[in-house]
Amino acid sequence: MTLGDKLRQLREEHQMVQRQVGAIIEVDGAFISKVENNEKPIKRDHLKTLAKLFSIKKRELETLWLADKVRNILNDEPHADEVLKILGSDFK
Repeated sequence: MTLGDKLRQLREEHQMVQRQVGAIIEVDGAFISKVENNEKPIKRDHLKTLAKLFSIKKRELETLWLADKVRNILNDEPHADEVLKILGSDFK
């Protein structure tokens, strides 16, 4: 799951439209659409506000946000699997 997927899920569960979420974090609805479609990253600063809005832990959103960053960095790298294995063993 990506952060965009999670935000769409939360927004729909709370019966909100994209422009409502955008207004809360002071961006337009089109930007929220791009975030939900994994076309644009959201600023880390927005995660606290979104966590509060949707009554979830900020850590959950931060984890997805960081996973998206790593995914984007490794996206076209031929040795991405090896890198993730090394990182996985470093954090155990």
